[in-house]
Amino acid sequence: MWEFSVALYFISLWPSSLLFAAIYGTVESASSALFGGVVGKWVDTSTYTKVLRIWLLTQNFSFLIAGGMVLVLLFHSNLKSTNFMAFISLVILICFSGAVGVLSALAGSIMIEREWVVVISEGHPPETLTQMNSVIRRIDLICKLFAPVASGFFVSFASLKASAVAFALWNFASVWLAYWLMNSVYSGIPALRESNRRRKQQIPSDGTKGRVSTLEGGTLHDEASVHGTEEKSLMRRKMNLIMNSSFMVSWRIYLRQEVVLPGVALALLYFTVLSFGTLMTAYLKWEGIPAYVIGIGRGISATIGITATLLYPLLHSRISTLRTGLWSIWCQWTFLIVCAASIWVQNKHLSVSMLMGGVATSRLGLWMFDLSVTQLMQDNVPECDRGAVGGVQNSLQSSMELMSGIMGIIISDPLDFWKLTLGSFLAATLAPILYSLHVYHVRKHLFHMEKLLIMVKWPRKSS
Repeated sequence: MWEFSVALYFISLWPSSLLFAAIYGTVESASSALFGGVVGKWVDTSTYTKVLRIWLLTQNFSFLIAGGMVLVLLFHSNLKSTNFMAFISLVILICFSGAVGVLSALAGSIMIEREWVVVISEGHPPETLTQMNSVIRRIDLICKLFAPVASGFFVSFASLKASAVAFALWNFASVWLAYWLMNSVYSGIPALRESNRRRKQQIPSDGTKGRVSTLEGGTLHDEASVHGTEEKSLMRRKMNLIMNSSFMVSWRIYLRQEVVLPGVALALLYFTVLSFGTLMTAYLKWEGIPAYVIGIGRGISATIGITATLLYPLLHSRISTLRTGLWSIWCQWTFLIVCAASIWVQNKHLSVSMLMGGVATSRLGLWMFDLSVTQLMQDNVPECDRGAVGGVQNSLQSSMELMSGIMGIIISDPLDFWKLTLGSFLAATLAPILYSLHVYHVRKHLFHMEKLLIMVKWPRKSS
């Protein structure tokens, strides 16, 4: 709900520019890019109950503050001209609160989607994990379906102020329901409690997990010995501190994985304005598209995404995770061609329709590819590294979002949105190329040529 509404709030505060919407997206993405790996490592070294409490309280409280500051700006609509410093301070507070809320949500997402589902599915047939991944993504997309539609109708038929009030009240009320639901899952599944018990045994009283080690001359040394040796130079000690920080350790763990290329390919798809995100929502509003229509468009997009979660298990059961990812990412690229073609369409209504239609239909391939990469990581990343890898993957994705936000700040004139569209399409072209290289590296081929030859020869024989 916040992701959809914040663009409408900012375009209302500054109707002639996408600048504020781009700045918010940049701050949010930068926080995830910088601290995503750290959050993932923290999830790896914390108990489930601790993550659960901090995640929900911090997330909802942060969004409650952000919604409250939006209300202040909406009720004092002339603040930009009467007290510009106060106006900027409130905008900064909204961006900061939103960034903290997103980081908190990331911790919960890593714990549920990268850890809990794997623990719960252990001891069950392999297709159980596939089904659980699909169901969790379906729940996520159903929320993406209903929340924007509700917000769009609030904005269109009530007011922006009513939307902000509803958002703030919902965050206050939902935190208790969310905690009760998640705690019920944890309490009701013995495998989660057993996994949490193992975590407690592995985490020493000082909060660290095992030894932090450094590489020097090819030999591993304890951090204590590195800092305790007086002969080490100050520069070398500083380098050791940097190299042993949670940020660097998480990235080293990530780069060791076999699924780096699929992860990078997925991240490239986040370097885009071709989604119903902040920038595209603000652009569509500038084009004169009613908020409820944008909300319905986003709902259709989510519905197609839900369809992808239903198709994924069927496709996966026939052609494996790796090949499902290959077919799905090229499927997404094919639909995005419509978005690129909309740049050259002179009729405004047709161009906008092609843009929204291309984005919505491309979700079919996008979410199947997302599920494929998620399962590749679940299957190939060791249990002790799942949080770190999940955090870095989110950091990488947020870095791409950050770059698209910076691109939106540089190209903030809505008339130049076509440039953002073209840049997004080029990134979406590089992604399937990288994933195809990974598939070729693993399988030594992309297609079964003998099956293709049979398909070509069969019509000739029949004729």
